[in-house]
Amino acid sequence: MTAVESRPAGVLAESSRSPVRHRPLGARVKAFVALTKPRVIELLLMTTVPVMFLAAQGVPDLWLVLATCVGGYLSAGGAGAFNMYYDRDIDALMARTAQRPLVTGMVSPRECLVFASVLTVGSTVWFWYLVNPLSAMLSLGASLFYTVVYTMILKRRTAQNIVWGGIAGCLPVIIGWSAVKNEVSWASLILFLVIFFWTPPHYWPLSMKVKDDYERASVPMLPVIAGNKAVARQIVLYSWVMVGVSLLLTPLGYTGWFYTTVAVLCGAFWLKEAHALQARAKAGVTGPKLKEMRLFHWSITYVSLLFTAVAIDPFLR
Repeated sequence: MTAVESRPAGVLAESSRSPVRHRPLGARVKAFVALTKPRVIELLLMTTVPVMFLAAQGVPDLWLVLATCVGGYLSAGGAGAFNMYYDRDIDALMARTAQRPLVTGMVSPRECLVFASVLTVGSTVWFWYLVNPLSAMLSLGASLFYTVVYTMILKRRTAQNIVWGGIAGCLPVIIGWSAVKNEVSWASLILFLVIFFWTPPHYWPLSMKVKDDYERASVPMLPVIAGNKAVARQIVLYSWVMVGVSLLLTPLGYTGWFYTTVAVLCGAFWLKEAHALQARAKAGVTGPKLKEMRLFHWSITYVSLLFTAVAIDPFLR
C-alpha cells in the first residue's frame, strides 16, 4: 500500500498522510459538488428528460421537468456521496479516484455522511410534494439500491457488480415517465432495459483501461478476474441484446420512423466498435493498441443520440 499524494489547489498539508489544515471556502464548495458526481448525473438527466417528452407525446409541463431534474440531482447526488463515504478506503488506492474530497481531506467522513443524508431525505420530500409520490418512491429506491446493493454488497464481492448494480442507473428512465404519467408503462420498462444492457458494455471498457487500479484495491471488476477475450465476448453479447431491445419501442407503437432510424444507425455503429474490440482482444492486442476507450466514449455518444431521438420522435409522427 502506498500513500496518495493529494494536494488540490489552495490546500496546504505537510504530507499526503497528514490532515488538510487549510480549506478555502471556494475549494470546499467544489468538493461538496464533487461528492454528488455531477458528470454521472448529467448522463442520468439526459435519459430522464427525453422520456418525459415521449410520455407527454410532445412538450411536457416545463415546471414539472425542472422539478424532476432538481429532485433527480439531489437524489443521485446523495447516492454518490454515500458511495464516496463507503468507498473512501479503496478510493485512496486508485489513481483515478485519488483526488476525491474524502481522500484529500477537503471533506470529512462525518460531513459527507450528513450531506448525503440531507440530500437523500430532501430529494424524497421534493419528489413527493412537487412531482408525485410514485416518483418519490422510485427515486428513493434507486438511491438505496445504489448505496446498499451495489456499493455495500456487490461491488467488492462479485464481478457481476456493475451488471446488477446498474439497475440504479436505469430507474431515472422510469422516474421520468412516472413524473408525467404517474404510472409505469411498457415504454419506460423497455428503455429501462436499454440502459440495463447498455451499462456493462459501457463500463467494462473503462474497467479494462484501469484494471490495475481495481486490482490494487481488490475490487473484482470483470477485467480483473477474466482476460480481455472473455470481457470483450461479454461486451459483444450485451451489445447485441441492448440494440435488439432498443428496437422494441416502434413495433409496440411508442415511436416512429425517426427514432427507429437513429436506433438502427447508432446500434450498427456500436456493434461495429464492439466486434472490433473483440477482434483486437482475440488477437492478443494489449496496451494503447487495444483501444478499449473508443467504445467507452462512443457509448456516451450512443445513449445521448438515442435519447435525443426519443425526445424528438413525438414531434415527427
